[in-house]
Amino acid sequence: MKPEHLVVSALFLSLATPAIAANATEPIILAQFSGEEQASIEVYRNASPAVVTIQAGNGSGSGSIISSEGLVITNYHVIRSARGGQVRVRTADGKSYSGSVLAADAPNDLALLRLSGGTNFPTLRLANESNIQIGQKVYAIGSPFGLSGTFTTGTLSRIAPNGDLQTDAAINPGNSGGPLLNSRGELIGVNKAILSPGGRGNIGIGFATSATEVQKFLVAARNPNRPNPRNAGATTAQGEPPRLGVSVDANTLIIQAVERGSLAARIGLRPGDRIVAVNRRRVSDVRQLLSFLDTNPDSALLTIVRDRRLATVQVNF
Repeated sequence: MKPEHLVVSALFLSLATPAIAANATEPIILAQFSGEEQASIEVYRNASPAVVTIQAGNGSGSGSIISSEGLVITNYHVIRSARGGQVRVRTADGKSYSGSVLAADAPNDLALLRLSGGTNFPTLRLANESNIQIGQKVYAIGSPFGLSGTFTTGTLSRIAPNGDLQTDAAINPGNSGGPLLNSRGELIGVNKAILSPGGRGNIGIGFATSATEVQKFLVAARNPNRPNPRNAGATTAQGEPPRLGVSVDANTLIIQAVERGSLAARIGLRPGDRIVAVNRRRVSDVRQLLSFLDTNPDSALLTIVRDRRLATVQVNF
């Protein structure tokens, strides 16, 4: 058959199709979904507007908006490289906002951000402990490899002794900080890691920090003067040396967050730096650092570890 005959044949079929449709008397049947499919669709439809993509330094991850004023929960390791505690956040509707790191908890891999320049954000509810059960259907939303709004499903496979949640829902780089949800659309965990022997990628074992730990972290972050012995990594009044503008882990002296425009930001300190000495004298916990700052010094030499290298920074108060 010559090429022009192919064109004529195709045209004939396209012209004939409306006539066939016009004579049809059968009603149009809309797509039908099973109960499980419909539940998944509803979870995604209701939850995805509150899931964001976070850009911090050269890395990216995900997060969940948990208050209409713009508070976002994510992983500490997602914002660890943020310069001056500042990140960029893109919401599901494509809008971009600046975000500030308010608090961090390295041991539980949690961080709290506040978005600037917006109001009435869509939100996710945190589940209570009774709504987190092994065997339940779970859903993950995030930005694996930058593909924002990706939705995967699985089962809550295990609850570890430390409270971490294990799931077989597909989680990949970029899902970090995003929500693990139950069938009610409630956040039951913050996705944070996968088991990947030999670097083979996802093998069906992923981990999330439980919503119960998230609740404790938020209490400590919102009430900084309240003791929180079980969660020493959370930002508290005890872990915030005055005049520097940083939040540090009370045990390791690793900087968790740097306030925008603070002295620490101006001298180039960043989350992930560990303070090891002041005026060339070793400090091993936050009490020693606070004791020095309480003397109201005019200046100091801070020795920090960054990327396994020592550096000395001059601070003029």
